[in-house]
Amino acid sequence: MACGFSALDTISMKLEDIAVILVQPMGPVNVGSVCRAMMNFGFSDLRLVNPCRDFKNTADARKMALGAISLLEHARCYKNLESALKDCNTAFGTTRRIGKYRKNLLNPEQAGNKISVLEDYHKCALVLGREDNGLSSDELELCQHFVTIPTDDAFASMNLSHALCIFAYEISKAVKNVRKKNQCQDTGNIENRTCPDIQKSISQTNQNNLPADISEIEMMYSHMKKTLSDINFLDPQNPDHLLRTFRRIFGRSGLSSRDVRIIRGLMSRMDWINAQL
Repeated sequence: MACGFSALDTISMKLEDIAVILVQPMGPVNVGSVCRAMMNFGFSDLRLVNPCRDFKNTADARKMALGAISLLEHARCYKNLESALKDCNTAFGTTRRIGKYRKNLLNPEQAGNKISVLEDYHKCALVLGREDNGLSSDELELCQHFVTIPTDDAFASMNLSHALCIFAYEISKAVKNVRKKNQCQDTGNIENRTCPDIQKSISQTNQNNLPADISEIEMMYSHMKKTLSDINFLDPQNPDHLLRTFRRIFGRSGLSSRDVRIIRGLMSRMDWINAQL
């Protein structure tokens, strides 16, 4: 029985499901250059956090965007990174600094491989920081994975669009390779399954494994912070120290919406018990 779709279209990450987020880009030239780089590699969702004023209409931005002006014109703007990530499930934050809270850094190839195996109902974001100072620690806390480009220590900082080109190439390559591999597997298997079979399987998988979006996860962390502070589990002088450990643990595991509800249910139970004392 012929189906109207392939299982490939329902299980593999697509480039249109990957948002590129620029945090406070300083000049229209860089924004225009990023648009061109995105279109070179098949990306279409550009989000800007507090961008330079009138970036869409400046001659420099439009000149650098070249054939990607439509992407420039449709870029969405946000007041802060949290709102830009609201509908995303996983964020990869770029950084060139290594420190106590910035461990397990991925290089562009590793990031591309990790992104490529995400399901297509998974919304992903690549977050790039300011040209001069990058992303702040608070902004990186909103990201589940940290990525970096190994550059020479003598001159480590890269141009925004150049850095994006490297990430975009590796992500695009990995996504296309996975889809090609899946397509070969589907050719041998899909004919033995009917459309209702596939739809039922996909529906069950989606219901059981829907990833939590970042807004859900941030509400969970806020709940955790209050609950764990109320029972004196967190250091009142530095409560975020231990919470960063929880962020790393849960960030690596990839929480589903069901996982978040269970954890918040546990926090609520602890709230109730604490109120009885």
